[in-house]
Amino acid sequence: MSEPVRQASPARPAHTEQVPLWLQLQGAAALLMAVRAGRSMTAELERLTPHLRPGVQALGFHALRWLGLAEALRQQLVSREPPPQADALLCVALALAAQVDESLYSAYTLVDQAVEAAKQGEETRHQASFINGCLRRFLRESQTMLAACERKPQAVWNHPQWWIDGVRKDHPQAWQAILQANNSRAPLCLRVNKRQISRPDYLLALQSAGIDAAPVGEQGVLLSTACPVPRLPGYAEGHFSVQDAGAQLAAQLLLTGLTAPAGQPLQLLDACAAPGGKTAHLLELADARVLALDIDAHRCERVAHNLERLQLKAQMVVADAGQPAGWWDGRMFDGILLDAPCTASGIVRRHPDVRWLRRPGDIAQLAAQQKRLLEALWPLLRPGGRLLYCTCSVFNAEGQGQIETFLMRHTEALLLPSPGHLLPQSGMVAPVFPDNLLREYDGFYYALLEKQPH
Repeated sequence: MSEPVRQASPARPAHTEQVPLWLQLQGAAALLMAVRAGRSMTAELERLTPHLRPGVQALGFHALRWLGLAEALRQQLVSREPPPQADALLCVALALAAQVDESLYSAYTLVDQAVEAAKQGEETRHQASFINGCLRRFLRESQTMLAACERKPQAVWNHPQWWIDGVRKDHPQAWQAILQANNSRAPLCLRVNKRQISRPDYLLALQSAGIDAAPVGEQGVLLSTACPVPRLPGYAEGHFSVQDAGAQLAAQLLLTGLTAPAGQPLQLLDACAAPGGKTAHLLELADARVLALDIDAHRCERVAHNLERLQLKAQMVVADAGQPAGWWDGRMFDGILLDAPCTASGIVRRHPDVRWLRRPGDIAQLAAQQKRLLEALWPLLRPGGRLLYCTCSVFNAEGQGQIETFLMRHTEALLLPSPGHLLPQSGMVAPVFPDNLLREYDGFYYALLEKQPH
């Protein structure tokens, strides 16, 4: 078994100096409890005050990235699982203490503040001595305990065992690199809105603001360090969107070589549009009529707000893309973008809670939903039109396996040159853009299908 893959503890977030560490630890423990209860960390973070959120998010992300290791350490420290609140606080503290050599906090500061967090919590105050004893024992025996963890795959790779097995089966040559990438922090990547500003000009604006950045892909900008997005130059003016470099391939793939009949504007469908990054990119690249669908009304509002900031317009409809009878007017589409619901197994760097929220049966359930959407939308595409199927997943059942089965059912579907599975942080050259080195991107699957005339 390989040694555990480690990274530095999260840097201290800006503007959290006045927030005591014990309070941030309490917040991170609450995030962990929410994830264990099946709730998204993103939603829980939105409940926090802006003053508290950065510190809690940094500690929560770290704890979830190293939860497998933290739980393995806790199992060595106690024979029975502690009460939920105490266990969450202990695991957060252990995740930090295991990386203490590279932390901004000393080991004894962590112990002191974890104990203080326990004392300040109604559900944990009676567990303060227990947490103190566990953490001090770990500090005394850390080398022995960490060595024992190296025999446990979940502690080594910090993923559930079923997830490790699935990635290893689907990517036998790259499974370790995928899992290792998932435990790294994703960079902040922007997409420049070319209708508002050129990329060279936006890079100059960043440089003038003292922000180091580099171009990536066709319209992307990769920041060397993360910054609060609303404070970046040109945010209010709609000069950019936040979008991973790999996700920026979608609009380019669908639109390259796609033409409308008789010189009419392209009729495009973004079938699962929220949060709207790909919808906006389509509108930035082409003079097209875009119908943007999403089944969630609240998420559709987010798409509308994003488009308004970017000074772009699309037709927004709240509907189930898999039931066209409820929203389709009968006009065939030239292009369809199906960014299908999936396990999100390719974006774990940005959403470290995903691996702990998913269950083994989710892959088959989501694959069935993807099949339903493909079958419902394919008849809406005109002959000669193109459908781009994509997921932010590394599992074959949601990517290559899904499309291979679709092609067997539909002999009129032609698979055009497509990236296929892009693996997170692999630095591959995208096959359809051979001069474009994409670095530091998330995991995706892309298949571009053209409908042949009968």
